[in-house]
Amino acid sequence: MAYWLLRSEPDAYSWDDLVRDGETEWNGVRNATARIHLKAMVPGDRAIFYHSNTERACVGVMEITRAWQPDGDDGKWASVAVKPVAPLPRPVPLADIKAEPKLAEMMMLKQSRLSCSAVTPEEWAVVMHMAGATDAAAA
Repeated sequence: MAYWLLRSEPDAYSWDDLVRDGETEWNGVRNATARIHLKAMVPGDRAIFYHSNTERACVGVMEITRAWQPDGDDGKWASVAVKPVAPLPRPVPLADIKAEPKLAEMMMLKQSRLSCSAVTPEEWAVVMHMAGATDAAAA
């Protein structure tokens, strides 16, 4: 299983929207590096749902339910299907992520404009610990 971080502006599509919908197509990503990450995702992978802009915090855990497919008429871009697994017991703000030395190399900090990025298993464990997530849903 691989781990990811997917960003969305909460006023455009939030964690609550995903929970309400039960699943969604993660589409509209228009960045070449993010496309590489989307194409690497497989069903069963886990992803952190990150609210960007106003909230700037990790808020939930999602599961990738379908591998990538072309997104857009030209087939140049990619999308995946996701479903909610569990909300994080407490959000993990960007300021806390930046302050944690174990997360200093996290891709979301190194390439802060990417809407989706890889998360190492070690980084995943640190973020889940910071969120107070101890159950199997966060694994």
